[in-house]
Amino acid sequence: MKKMNLLNHRSSFNKATGLKYYFLFLCFSFFGLTTFAKPHLASKQQIGMFKNSKTCVVLESGSIAYNVFITDAVNKYWKSTSFEFISQEKFELLRHDSKYSFIVLIKGVSDKDPQGVSYNYLSLLLGDAAFDINDMPEFCSIPLFYSNDKDSEFGYVIPAIVKFMQKHVTNLEYHRFMISLNGLKYYNSMISFKDKVLLLNNRSLAPDADSPVEINSVYPYYIKILNSDQIQEELNTNPVNTLFNFHVGPTQNTGSGKCFEMIFDTEGSLHYYTYRMVTNDNVDGFNLNDFTHLR
Repeated sequence: MKKMNLLNHRSSFNKATGLKYYFLFLCFSFFGLTTFAKPHLASKQQIGMFKNSKTCVVLESGSIAYNVFITDAVNKYWKSTSFEFISQEKFELLRHDSKYSFIVLIKGVSDKDPQGVSYNYLSLLLGDAAFDINDMPEFCSIPLFYSNDKDSEFGYVIPAIVKFMQKHVTNLEYHRFMISLNGLKYYNSMISFKDKVLLLNNRSLAPDADSPVEINSVYPYYIKILNSDQIQEELNTNPVNTLFNFHVGPTQNTGSGKCFEMIFDTEGSLHYYTYRMVTNDNVDGFNLNDFTHLR
């Protein structure tokens, strides 16, 4: 459960080498509201409304790399509905109209997190008359980075998320009850990893799983430990039978909060999703226990 603030937070973003990007976010809440709420999973009727909607992709203020990533991915891979790119100001004008759906960056805070750490989610929502964004029908929200993360690497995952959102809406249509019970963990262990190549970001691995020897002690399949630039290069070749991990964790300055672990394939299917609180005894990163859940 998380509280969600309207995305309208000011962002500045300077591109550095490869996919290493630096963020400085000045966030503020819409009308100052910071209520705790559980997002409303879209109903079957609202799923039908989505199919007839126009999807508005909300861009961040200023010329930032996020806008480049999301614009490129939507132009290439969004097939479910017609779409357009809009400003945050236009989002405020349209978000009460169910003729529109929205891909939008949302700031969320878990109400179970005593530190009040905030995360940024890439969300797919349906327009609704609700005053509070928390009450807008939600199809899915994927954690993308900590709100104060100045060294986040997420560019290589956005195409997979854009593809996944569309598959997820279809799955909601037929499996809404199970997804409502399990959330994104509904997708865990749906395939065998045996004949797949798993690309691992070297910055996302926990200390107990940061070498092939350690990983292969519990996960005997083929892995490649790479940096984010190398993962992007691999994905650019459109490889088959290839999976890759994506990790969202606390910064060194944050020191607390959740870490999220995900594995996607190149077609946008999600094959593993989990999260946990980071503690001294359960440190940040994709760890050996995660690997034991991959079959």
